Amino acid sequence: MNKKILWVDDEIEYLKPHILFLENKGYTIESCNNGYDALELVQNTPFDLIILDEMMPGITGLETLPKMKALSPNTPIVMVTKSEEEDIMNRAVGANIADYLIKPVNPNQVLLSIKKNIHKQELYDEITTADYRAEFAQISNSFDTADSFEDWCDIYKKLYNWTIQLEESNDDSIKEILVYQKVEANNAFAKYIKRNYLDWYKPKCMSKPILSHTLMKNKVFPIVDKGTKTTFLLIDNFRYDQWLMIRPLLAPYFNVEKEEFYCSILPTATQYARNALFSGLTPLAIDKIIPDQWLNDNEDGAKNQYENDFLTRQLQALGKKYRLNFNKIVRPEAGRKLLDNMSNLLNADLSVIIYNFLDILSHARTDTAIIRELAEDEAAFRALTRSWFEHSELFTIMKQVAHNGNTLVITSDHGTMRVDKPVKIIGDRETSANLRYKTGRNLKYNPKEVFVIDKPEQAALPQSNISSTYIFACGSEYLIYPNNYNHHVRYYKNTFQHGGISMEEMLVPFLVLNPKKD
Repeated sequence: MNKKILWVDDEIEYLKPHILFLENKGYTIESCNNGYDALELVQNTPFDLIILDEMMPGITGLETLPKMKALSPNTPIVMVTKSEEEDIMNRAVGANIADYLIKPVNPNQVLLSIKKNIHKQELYDEITTADYRAEFAQISNSFDTADSFEDWCDIYKKLYNWTIQLEESNDDSIKEILVYQKVEANNAFAKYIKRNYLDWYKPKCMSKPILSHTLMKNKVFPIVDKGTKTTFLLIDNFRYDQWLMIRPLLAPYFNVEKEEFYCSILPTATQYARNALFSGLTPLAIDKIIPDQWLNDNEDGAKNQYENDFLTRQLQALGKKYRLNFNKIVRPEAGRKLLDNMSNLLNADLSVIIYNFLDILSHARTDTAIIRELAEDEAAFRALTRSWFEHSELFTIMKQVAHNGNTLVITSDHGTMRVDKPVKIIGDRETSANLRYKTGRNLKYNPKEVFVIDKPEQAALPQSNISSTYIFACGSEYLIYPNNYNHHVRYYKNTFQHGGISMEEMLVPFLVLNPKKD
């Protein structure tokens, strides 16, 4: 163990039994009875932890504390005092102490504080690893028995809650096991989707989840109908693990009423999923009913420019007469402009914010070397998401929503998947460009490697021509043409893509937050 501790107390001779107890536990203890000697020791000797008495003659513990911090800013300091006065506690805590003990202290109390501050990482690794290993078999077995959307949501939550917990661990081997388990989970999830997806579009199907085109009607409008001013925030590419990163930042302002999921339609791409969400219609229905507002993949033009029109039309069709405020933010200056005009948003019955930053960041990671280096893996991408959010206009907007007493709904139109397994595909020049799905009339592929929808109307998808087929990549696969194959494999490997079948893309968080009262 060989951890070195300094104990400073003007009555140190009475603490010899405590010191002996700690030495028997394997610690090296140095001691002194005043602040001046303590500062000299700290200046000349590195310690793993310092125990500092608050009430000492000459120079008090509170006076010694900042001088110690200046000499050794990273050494945890445990303050010990006879006083329970709140002012003393506040001063000590404000000076960034590691712990605070009230005399008389017993040896086990001191030992607990030492373990908490010196061995926290070791104990965290040991306990967390043991807990995950204990649950590993149960999670793996659930892949074979999961036969409902809710089952897969439960699996997804467990896997990513473990992902966040083990992120703090130094045990790389257990992290690798979790990565493999997520691969197995996505393989099983893809089989579940292949078995069930087309059934969800049959009129008599009773087991289908909430899909993109039914979300607003079934989940969002009922909240507004209660008379609560509601802000609906759609963050493009927003995943459950990213929600876990920003949830602590929102905790001072909101209580989480619901933490649920809905299912993004296929393709899990903005053109399809977002248009369906705001219109309340399937892509095929949009193409038939309002064809001037739908563009197929092989047609030029912006494919997501009618969200406001779609939502207004859906509200009118359902007889909803909400005061609507609609905002689409694709550039930072738009976020700043919205902050300057918050009254319109806060006073609407339903205010909508589409925030495209994560989608922009995903594409920047593909195209920009420095962003790719900053977000080299999923953990780094999550950390970058949290850092961006903490300093963003969006966070400021959300805090104002809470202050105004509005309910906040957070969701996305689809998630995103880090791809690393290329799959060859052949298509003509009319074939769509997305790496996670392709649609066209002359596609050549290995049917064992993809999910094929050769009758698009069965999945309520439009056809650019009478023989169009849709194929979808599963898990972490991405679809690459043989031309210049090796270059494209290297360029797109380990990038974040969407459009295909994975838990990360299809299981979309749906979060309802109520403001905390001041």
